Amino acid sequence: MILYDFACPSGHEFEALIGSMSDDDPACPTCGRTAARRPSKLNIGGLADPGPSRDQMPRTWVQTNRGDRETLRHWHDLAARRDKLEDKHPELAGDRRPVLAHEGVFARRPLRAGDDIATAVREATSAASSTTEHDTHDSERQG
Repeated sequence: MILYDFACPSGHEFEALIGSMSDDDPACPTCGRTAARRPSKLNIGGLADPGPSRDQMPRTWVQTNRGDRETLRHWHDLAARRDKLEDKHPELAGDRRPVLAHEGVFARRPLRAGDDIATAVREATSAASSTTEHDTHDSERQG
């Protein structure tokens, strides 16, 4: 069975299943006149939106507008939708380990459950000090 779009001379449009390409076109279900096949509409609008990833969701009290109820409800709804999407498509899930630390030296790269703490602290502090050194050098060049 093949699904085709049809239009009759009276202007009625409808879809119908046909056994094969060589079968006759069906009559219009509204007026009974013989209908003609017409090109199907293409739907290439890019309407699928996965929403924000877990990394884009707020991680601090300040980012939730200081715990504003409407902001929290909004993010809760988005997180619930994202959970359903990730359950259906696990490849989108990413790292679901809980975040243990997300502020201070871990602001740019949160510490997650299962990370080696000594290595994470060393990397975070070296990244923070290199950023500070970079900022200092930029200030010296500008000043």
